Amino acid sequence: MSRPLLFLDVDGPLNPYAAKPERRPDGYTTLGVPRGDDGSHEEGRSLSRRRRPLRLWLNPRHGRQLLGLGFELWWATTWMEEANRLIGPVLGLPDLPFVDFGDVLLQERPDGVHWKTAPLVESADGRPFAWVDDEQSGLDRAYVTAHHPAPALLHHVNPRLGLREDDFHALAAFARSLSAPS
Repeated sequence: MSRPLLFLDVDGPLNPYAAKPERRPDGYTTLGVPRGDDGSHEEGRSLSRRRRPLRLWLNPRHGRQLLGLGFELWWATTWMEEANRLIGPVLGLPDLPFVDFGDVLLQERPDGVHWKTAPLVESADGRPFAWVDDEQSGLDRAYVTAHHPAPALLHHVNPRLGLREDDFHALAAFARSLSAPS
């Protein structure tokens, strides 16, 4: 049997962007990523045209902890493939598959379901999964229940705190529950 999937957002769970800007959390390192005129991260622009870099706080221990959970890790972030180049190395993660959100990237749905939810269910392709993010709601849980035949955990992380030990325990418990005899 294949391992369950872990869909991992960057901003919120790995980068506690909502923490007080003058107080980097213990154990985190600061990474500055150049961003374009629209606020997105980008490379290859002349220094004179760049805005102040986007500040990311990342905890290098998180990579080892995530790899030890028993999941197949996937990026589920607006960073998409850039997460392998900019985020993964700081965390000690290998290149990971990523969900390509394509045309739905940041597009609000009229039913209130998060724009990531349907692509994640589609990417899971019937496999059990956990989704770690700071933006899920009850509408997303209902959508997953209605459209996904396997167990799923939508795990909310406080964007002021990022991933904490309790979060890793909850994810590990979910993974163990999938392999427990029924």
